[in-house]
Parts: sequence; C-alpha cells; structure tokens
Amino acid sequence: MKLSLRGEYALRALVVLGQNYGPEVVRIQSISDQQNIPKRFLEQILSDLKSAQIVESKRGVAGGYRLAKPPEKIKLAVIVRHIEGALAPISCVSERFYQKCTCPDESTCGIRAVMKEVREAIVKILENTSVADVCQRVRHLEEQKSRAFEYII
Repeated sequence: MKLSLRGEYALRALVVLGQNYGPEVVRIQSISDQQNIPKRFLEQILSDLKSAQIVESKRGVAGGYRLAKPPEKIKLAVIVRHIEGALAPISCVSERFYQKCTCPDESTCGIRAVMKEVREAIVKILENTSVADVCQRVRHLEEQKSRAFEYII
C-alpha cells in the first residue's frame, strides 16, 4: 500500500475536523489554510468523503464540513480503503481486492508470504487507529514541541 497525495490530504483534513468535532462546521478555506492543501483538490476529496458518509456538509455562506460520526468511531482503515482501495502491498494478498499474481505457485511463494505479513500489520494498525487517536497524537506532539521550545529559551 502506498498512500497517495489524495489519501494523505484526506487524512489531514479529517484530523482537522476531528480536532474541531462538534455541531459546528469547519470552513473549507480554514482546512486548506491550516494544512496547506489546494482548495479545489480539498473540495473534491471532501465531496468523495461525503459520498462515503464519513463527513457531512452545510452549504451557504456559513457552510463547511464536519465529521458524520464521532472521531473515535472513524477508523483509518475505512478512510484509506475508500480513498486508495486495497491496503495490501501486492494484489495477491489482498482480502478485499484480490487478484492472481504472476508467480507460478502462490502457495509456495516466499514473497507473497512476507507481503501477507506486511498487509496484516498494516490492517491491524489502521483498523485499530481512529481519527480521535490521531488527534490525540497531534496534541501530544504539540505539547512535546512546546516543552522543547521552552527548554531552549
């Protein structure tokens, strides 16, 4: 699995929405400015996430986006699968997007065995990590950075 720019931007936008979770919407321009994401590209991504019922939108002058569910209920695996497709590094180990590979015998292929372990590790992490977990990590990293900066001064 390789996370595309689209996938990275989707995750970053969802972290902003997770940090601002509540009844109010976040303006798309605010997300774009905070995360340095081109606004037009962000609009396409958020529209796609809306079709997957991951986010909700409000139209108009006071419009914007918010998460459709609490951030602890949105797992990264759902987002990445929606945006990128398979979580597997090669298609012959994918459970949801399996395609036969070109090796002569999948059952004895050492590369396939290793890539299956890689897929399992990726799936385990992404299915056990929510948007809320990432938001918590951001807060923790910001606190560490702040403490380090205070120490320097």
